[in-house]
Amino acid sequence: MNKISKNEISAVILAGGKGSRMGGKDKGLIEFRNLPLIAYAVNVAKDRVNEIFISANRSLEDYSKYGKVIVDDLEGYQGPLAGISKALKVCSSNYLLVLPCDSPMIDSTLIAELVERMEISDSDICVAHDGQIMHATFALMKSNLSESLDKFLDDGGRKMALWYRQQRTERVNVSSHLELLTNLNSPEDFNF
Repeated sequence: MNKISKNEISAVILAGGKGSRMGGKDKGLIEFRNLPLIAYAVNVAKDRVNEIFISANRSLEDYSKYGKVIVDDLEGYQGPLAGISKALKVCSSNYLLVLPCDSPMIDSTLIAELVERMEISDSDICVAHDGQIMHATFALMKSNLSESLDKFLDDGGRKMALWYRQQRTERVNVSSHLELLTNLNSPEDFNF
C-alpha cells in the first residue's frame, strides 16, 4: 500500500460555471446556512491537502479569500475539465483532489475514501460513484494526467466521465452516504 500524505495532494474547487440555473449568480458565493457554498468544500479539503486552487472565471477577488484562484486557458465557459486542466498545470503535488463548489453536505469521509482507494489501487483517477452513475466532480487523480487531458480538450472533448473512462479509473461506491454528493443547482434546492 502506498500511503498518500497531505503534502502530496493539492485540491481544485470548481467554481467556474455561468450560474445559468441560478439566474446568473456566481453559485459558489451564494450563502447557504450562513456560509458561501464554496466554504463547505474549502473547510473539508483544507485539512487533507497542502494547497487549494479555486477554478473561477469571475468574482476572482471574492474567491481569492478561499484559495489561489486560477482561470482556465480556454475561451468562454468550456466546462469543469478546463479548470482541471489548468489545475494540473499549476499544481506541484503528486495528486489533485477535485471538488465542486456547490455541495455543502460534503465531509471528510468522501475525501478519505478517495485517498484510501488511490493508495491501494494502480488507478490514475478514483471517482465517486453512487452505485449507478459516476459523480465526476468528486475525484482524486494523479497530477501527471495533464497531457492526456489537453489532448482530449484539443480534440473537442468536454465530458468529464468520457475522459475519465479513457484513463485507469476506479469507481468508489458511496451509495451508503449519498447525501455527500448533494449539489445545489437551482434556487429551489436551497430549501432543503
